[in-house]
Amino acid sequence: MKTLSDWLAHCDAMHPTSMDLSLERTVEVKRRLGITLSVPVITVAGTNGKGSTCAMLESIARHAGYRTGLYQKPELVHFEERCRVLGEPVQAADLLPHFEAVEQARGEITLTKFEFTTLAIVRLLSMAGLDLVILEVGLGGRYDSVNAFDTDCAVITSIDLDHMEFLGPDRESIGLEKAQIMRPGKPAIVSDPVPPQTVIDHGQGIGADLWLVGRDFNHAGDRQQWSWSGRGRRYTGMAYPALRGANQLLNAAGAIAALESLRERLPITAQAVRTGLALVELPGRFQIVPGQPTLVLDVAHNPQSVSALAINLDAMGFYPRTHAVFGAMADKDIPALLARMQVLVDEWHFCDLPTGRAAKAADLLAMAPAAPAGRTIGLHGHASPADALAAAVAGADPADRIVVFGSFYTVGGVLKDGLPRLTARHVG
Repeated sequence: MKTLSDWLAHCDAMHPTSMDLSLERTVEVKRRLGITLSVPVITVAGTNGKGSTCAMLESIARHAGYRTGLYQKPELVHFEERCRVLGEPVQAADLLPHFEAVEQARGEITLTKFEFTTLAIVRLLSMAGLDLVILEVGLGGRYDSVNAFDTDCAVITSIDLDHMEFLGPDRESIGLEKAQIMRPGKPAIVSDPVPPQTVIDHGQGIGADLWLVGRDFNHAGDRQQWSWSGRGRRYTGMAYPALRGANQLLNAAGAIAALESLRERLPITAQAVRTGLALVELPGRFQIVPGQPTLVLDVAHNPQSVSALAINLDAMGFYPRTHAVFGAMADKDIPALLARMQVLVDEWHFCDLPTGRAAKAADLLAMAPAAPAGRTIGLHGHASPADALAAAVAGADPADRIVVFGSFYTVGGVLKDGLPRLTARHVG
């Protein structure tokens, strides 16, 4: 195999299903490869807030002078985004020898694409001379390939209903799956303010060092600044994180708690916390792109995250009209997602996505909520996110707002040629 694209195609063809929940294959190939992570590892699971928490952990640690490695998922545009070393995506060429090593080690074992690529990326991180490795769980926790690697600190972010066909029918079931990343005697940070009882029970049952928000750490803020306190340490007068949205304080509080729990091995200065949070970047999380009209990008694709998006949009101030570009996987509760945005959206631009798992634009049109009394809502279907965005721009006035949300494929589809800078038709 000569290129990263070749390897990814090989992975796609190897295993008949993309979801085959089991740790056995990953653990065995990991053993054959001899992968060991000798530096502190933070593993992050949850329904919403995982990516933001990982980005904050990386940014704070880097500003404290540590060499960081991050495995995050999924990518918005390029696969290499999944692996970051020293704050930058790896080069495709740097991944190739690790794909080759996994291929040689697996022998007769067939791996899913996720298992194969996780092993390759963690092998790269294990050999990169790092001070801290941050691993983001893909789906659940118990059977996610990331859980084949022991953690020094587990973080459980907000838990909501998503991937229920794999993880269970309610928050308690889903929480228990995610709690499996905890380890006996190791810190387990729970940043969900109302966690499922199963998360707490599992942590206590295995003897994890539970850090619960509201008990072991807290945060508070006013309109100008916020503060964090926990287990004998306090940070006050901090600027709000660069990632926008009210829910980001929960993620920031959890990230600080995780680093505090590892203080003996990775001491962090107050200045690193302040600077790291002030400069953190993560595309596609309530990302506001200045222009005419204003563009908002958000990978919200479940009820909790779309509700947070609606609240954040409502707090942005007045826009004459809001145009929404939306595409999602067919297994999502799409009517519920659309209903949460109904009061804000004047024009819907639904789009096909380049995966067989996605709902078609025609199906989304059929699920669109009825217009409230006295309002007319525009409904449009498009072949791609880029086409949908172009149509939204063509129909928008300079003072309007365009919101692109839903699947990573939706946001990635408008970013594939770079960050759009919009100029509406009325602007000279």
